[in-house]
Amino acid sequence: MSLPLLAACVLIALVCGYRFYGAFIARRLGLDPALITPAVAKNDGQDFVPTRPFYLMGQHFSAIAAAGPIAGPILACQQFGWLPAILWIVLGVIFVGAVHDLATLFASVRHGARSIADVVRDQLGRRAWLAILAFIWLALVYVIVAFTDLTASTFVSGDADLAGLATRYNPGGAVAAAALLYLLVAVVMGVVERLLHPPLWLQTVIFVPATFGAVWLGTELSTWLVLPHTTWVIAILAYCFVASLTPVWALLQPRGYLGGFVLYAALLVGTIGIFFGGHEIQQPAWRGFHNQAGWPLFPFLFVTIACGACSGFHGLVCSGTTSKQISSEAHCRPVGYGAMLLEAFVALIALGTVMIVAQTAGKKPGLLYGEGLGGFLTVIIGEEHRTLAVTFGAMAFSTFVFDTLDVATRLGRYILQELTGTTSRAAALVATLVTCVVPLLLLIAAGAGSYLKFWTLFGTSNQLLAALSLLGISVWLKRAGRPYWFTFVPMLFLFALTLYALVLQAQDAFARARSLDVAFANGVVSVLLLGLAVALCLIGGRALLATPGKTAPPPPTEE
Repeated sequence: MSLPLLAACVLIALVCGYRFYGAFIARRLGLDPALITPAVAKNDGQDFVPTRPFYLMGQHFSAIAAAGPIAGPILACQQFGWLPAILWIVLGVIFVGAVHDLATLFASVRHGARSIADVVRDQLGRRAWLAILAFIWLALVYVIVAFTDLTASTFVSGDADLAGLATRYNPGGAVAAAALLYLLVAVVMGVVERLLHPPLWLQTVIFVPATFGAVWLGTELSTWLVLPHTTWVIAILAYCFVASLTPVWALLQPRGYLGGFVLYAALLVGTIGIFFGGHEIQQPAWRGFHNQAGWPLFPFLFVTIACGACSGFHGLVCSGTTSKQISSEAHCRPVGYGAMLLEAFVALIALGTVMIVAQTAGKKPGLLYGEGLGGFLTVIIGEEHRTLAVTFGAMAFSTFVFDTLDVATRLGRYILQELTGTTSRAAALVATLVTCVVPLLLLIAAGAGSYLKFWTLFGTSNQLLAALSLLGISVWLKRAGRPYWFTFVPMLFLFALTLYALVLQAQDAFARARSLDVAFANGVVSVLLLGLAVALCLIGGRALLATPGKTAPPPPTEE
């Protein structure tokens, strides 16, 4: 099968999934456009702001589409082949991932736009709430660990992201300079907006081209930031510490806005490259039921792909910021279900970047994505500009990672403060420091290129978080008299694969552990996640069994 034909089949499946199954789920949930949403009822111009669905869709999509749907599919293709990866991305996103995002967004809207952890507390009690908060914090730590190592690898001098090409600049240094210049452009935009309040169109005309100009300037300054891996790890986590404590107007909002344009540009480049680049599929469709490390396809294909098909992290975004901007429940379907399908398309493009490469051994996801996306971009700007094109691809990957890193750090701070019941500035500093220091210790102990030691546990915890969210939502739907099988069945599937994956990872980690090393730490975290998940399963199971069916629809929950 040719790459364009395969991509066309995937796109048709995603469109049909939105048109038919997405509409079916929306009806079963009981989306009611007549009900007043929290964004309208509590409109304060700050957190609760009714937003048109087109703009909210873009904001939500840029928040959830980070490095996960890029690195996961590439790793899965390297380990099991592109065919099982494609099948899980398409079927998983339609029947599991998009259902999770839509249901989580809807549940948050009906619970006063509160977080999924608060929804769990309402439905399962305080003990379940404490358990899921601890679970989320551990999962966020592994997000930070995996993505920090991946980012540092793309910044290190001498990596083969431009292998085989004659370059007049340092490849790693160019990507590092371009990524940091992008962050600087975002800060300048935030300050200008805060002090001068220019119209958005003028800011877009100025700062969006400046963001893409950072790619070219990065190649000119490529020798300025040639640093070793450990130094980059420390620098990136120091950035996370500062960024998570910085007011959102100074970095988070402008960076998210500009990052959205980078994301859309990458989507456009990927689409053109796949359909008009004339690339042939070089990778095998099937590599076997076990990967090179001996792990079985079930469950490790699913937890490796992670965000490309289903992501519990999305539930934090859906119930954290997006639900506070839904102006009508009718918008939950395009924003929640639709954006997750669009993320699957991001995963497809990432998969395409590795499928066209003959030899992938030893190449990291960020490097493969940079090379592949750069190859797609040469269809537009010409083969003579390949080095600049590949730099753009690698910079785009690091851009998506930065978006994830500081958001994950900020969420980790919120959760530790909520667990301890502290709100002071000093408590925020300590909570942020702990959230950064734990990943730093793990990465220093693991060494350069250790992301594979953490990626599987990250993907497992991420999808297990989705299962826990669906558990709380299933209890709520049953109590409210709504059908709940469409959240209950995916929940059971996610529980089966993630709990099994945790058991296997814990056994392997303790078997390889040498005193208090990284393997031992992974084993301990696997056991902790397993214990928290089992406790929540027992609490949720009792709640489901004890809840009689009702006939009334779920009323909107008032605060």
